[in-house]
Amino acid sequence: MSRTALIAGAGALPRLLAEGLGPDFLLAELEGQPSEVPCEALRFRFERLVPFLDHLLAEGVDRVVMAGAMRRPRLDPELFDARTAALVPRLLGAMQGGDDAALRTMIMLFEEWGFEVVGPDSIVPQMVPGEGVLAGTVTPKDAADAEYAARIVAALGSEDLGQGAVVAAGLCLALESLPGTDAMLEFARQHRGVLAEPTRARGLLYKAPKPGQDRRVDLPAIGPETVARAAKAGLAGIAWEAGGLILLDRTATVASAEASGLFLWSRAP
Repeated sequence: MSRTALIAGAGALPRLLAEGLGPDFLLAELEGQPSEVPCEALRFRFERLVPFLDHLLAEGVDRVVMAGAMRRPRLDPELFDARTAALVPRLLGAMQGGDDAALRTMIMLFEEWGFEVVGPDSIVPQMVPGEGVLAGTVTPKDAADAEYAARIVAALGSEDLGQGAVVAAGLCLALESLPGTDAMLEFARQHRGVLAEPTRARGLLYKAPKPGQDRRVDLPAIGPETVARAAKAGLAGIAWEAGGLILLDRTATVASAEASGLFLWSRAP
């Protein structure tokens, strides 16, 4: 019988996946980086990655899903076991690269141990919406802003940077970088005054995966809090690449958008 390990970081996604996995799964957390999942966790360090992988096999795990934000840890050379030490060049190379490079390396290592690495949509399919408008109405101006934002996000992604942008009236108001989506929306809120007609040119938040990204990990995500922050920034709505975004708590997110008068648009690539 298949058993899944949930490699969990910060945020709501790991908790929602845990609910979808049912009782027989193994929760694993990076030491010093607890998740919100309310059950006992196996904690691991990158310096002892091989013993951790062996332990997952011994526990009957054959499938792995990674979810949630994790900070890159500082590696302590004195803690490496001999087998993990042989992986040091790959681990250091991954950590010194961008997020996408690091995640690709981790996926490869898990697969080399025989684990199937799956995405959150394999656990809870309704988390990744298909094409369509989920709330509100998309105007031609919104569609034009989304088209421009999609090109911007693709350019960002090609450099392994952020997965989002805020565009209003055909102008880029904010870009996502290391601080994340919340910081980008706060920047957009504070700088709406640079627009010629800040009250009329409402604009939108657009999210999409990076070009060529392995979509089993690190898909962009939004939830009710994102909607609230977008409303505070004065935006008309949120758009994303259909099949390329995790919608956290779909019912609450749609209800929040409708209450705030924002649209939610799962846009065809």
